[in-house]
Amino acid sequence: MKLLIINGPNLNFLGIREPDLYGKESYDSLCDMIKDHAAKKDVEVELFQSNHEGAIIDKIQEAYRNKTDGIVINPGAYSHYSYAILDALRSVDMPKIEVHITDIDGREEFRRTSVTSGGCDGVIKGKGLNGYLEAIDTIIDRK
Repeated sequence: MKLLIINGPNLNFLGIREPDLYGKESYDSLCDMIKDHAAKKDVEVELFQSNHEGAIIDKIQEAYRNKTDGIVINPGAYSHYSYAILDALRSVDMPKIEVHITDIDGREEFRRTSVTSGGCDGVIKGKGLNGYLEAIDTIIDRK
């Protein structure tokens, strides 16, 4: 099984950006945690992070062409307004789980709506970095 893990804008600044909200662990720590978990599950993962909407869309389309088995995506701020990422997610036929490190329902009003979640099979929010592992397990369980 091959999964693509997509992280959107500013997630490369984990541990730097608002550590009281997002934690003190770095993006590299998140990547290592995901790789270790995937290895235990005998799953191949590709990790991708971009601050650019078009690059994220290109990666979603590439996953389809490469016959990737599922996508875990944290679109970051794009969650709240990117209809282009929503359309890309809706275009690919594979399990997709959206992850948010914080509980977006308890944050600023503009963060409470995720337009991109409409292109996903589920949303995990407010579980910190462990939400990524839960998302991986959810996709594995669905296959």
